[in-house]
Amino acid sequence: MPRADVRGVSLHYEIVGGKGPWVALSPGGRRPLEGVKPLAQRVAGAGYRVLIHDRRNCGASDITIGGKEPENEIWADDLHELLGRLKALPAVVGGGSSGCRLALLLALRYPKAVSGLLLWRVTGGRFAAQRLAEQYYGQFIKAAETGGMAAVCAMEHWQERIEARPSNRDTLMRMDPQRFIAAMTDWRKYFVQGGDQPVLGASEADLKSIKVPACVIPGNDRTHGSAVGTRLARLLPRAELHELYDHDEDLDIVPPEEWQKKDGEIAAIFTTFLKRIETPASAAGA
Repeated sequence: MPRADVRGVSLHYEIVGGKGPWVALSPGGRRPLEGVKPLAQRVAGAGYRVLIHDRRNCGASDITIGGKEPENEIWADDLHELLGRLKALPAVVGGGSSGCRLALLLALRYPKAVSGLLLWRVTGGRFAAQRLAEQYYGQFIKAAETGGMAAVCAMEHWQERIEARPSNRDTLMRMDPQRFIAAMTDWRKYFVQGGDQPVLGASEADLKSIKVPACVIPGNDRTHGSAVGTRLARLLPRAELHELYDHDEDLDIVPPEEWQKKDGEIAAIFTTFLKRIETPASAAGA
């Protein structure tokens, strides 16, 4: 189980593929790296080295709650440093849902580190902001308010983090519940405020400033509306749009497992795109 100490946090990661230009992919939600590993294997099979990792507070990585910045921005800084440690910069960076937001923020914060973007299940709009703010933060705030950190540890997400890395229980139990609540409240505000942006966490001006080639595959539910992905493709100066579905489902969210059934199609779209944008510089590490 490869691990790296990144900005004071131990991150679990894997590299899929032994040679070729670097690609980094991140799953949606707070899912562990296994959520994107089948897709990474398909991309690696086309001649790429694909970095997948457990973001802090996800998978088998460390738990750290709090910080001066929104959680997605912290994740972007972590990934940038991890890629640098692996001598994998610049890289094509991508992800679905929260992984998509991470990729966009990495491109905004470190333009020279990103040579292309692979974006699917784009998240935006007031409904998505409110729903995800509750899913990622609100429910945990309520647990801490009513039962302290023991109640937080008993919740499914944190139970899974403790099972994956037992030391995470001590980290959570040592936390002052009020500090936990304050940190989660700050992160929740970020999500709610993002509901008026084209994509959660990025303004129209931000998106128009991203100059690298991008491949966008919109989602198909109320959290990942197809119109959000279509608009993102229009705002990014060098984006191409690929639609897998002809309508949105009347669901808050289509289960990730349903999207994984499309991994073959998604990988074909992405690898064709990657071959088109590949330059001598991007292949230098092959």
